[in-house]
Amino acid sequence: MKNMIIRKLIVDENNELFDAQGMKYIEFKSDFSRIREYSARILEHCPKQFLEDGLLEQQLSEIIKNGIKHGNRNDVSKKLKVWYDLRGRARFIVEDEGGGFKRLHEWNAFYQRRQEALYNNDFELFLKLAAYRGPESDEFDGGNSLIAALEFWNGGMIYNEAKNKVGVVRWFSNGSG
Repeated sequence: MKNMIIRKLIVDENNELFDAQGMKYIEFKSDFSRIREYSARILEHCPKQFLEDGLLEQQLSEIIKNGIKHGNRNDVSKKLKVWYDLRGRARFIVEDEGGGFKRLHEWNAFYQRRQEALYNNDFELFLKLAAYRGPESDEFDGGNSLIAALEFWNGGMIYNEAKNKVGVVRWFSNGSG
């Protein structure tokens, strides 16, 4: 597709987004009912201009939710590890104790087909590809949070080889907010 840029989820164990040097660290029990509390705790000293009317908290909550729900399977004995840096940009590394995002490449293929349908004005196909459903999806899953995440994390969304750790960054218009 000429002139069409398709973002995708990337696997790169050695990506600089996984360098946690100088980042703050916190870990949480995998308690699904506390996801928003965990996000708020991480963002309590975040520059206000980074919050973007709740978008940053929403996107961070989604990553935490995915780690707790899909990675750690809501097992409160499992930890969710979070490294974060809010100096000049919003940068996070989130790692769960699960088996990883096994269908990452399948999701990328789905997303590419979806974007190509939109680019080609094939709205019938685009609507058929409204949501991604894997074999472990429930009625609340649809892959749409990943679609929003690819747009929001404008500095990248990188997974480790095990696909149980994700690094993300959001740059802001002037670098400081």
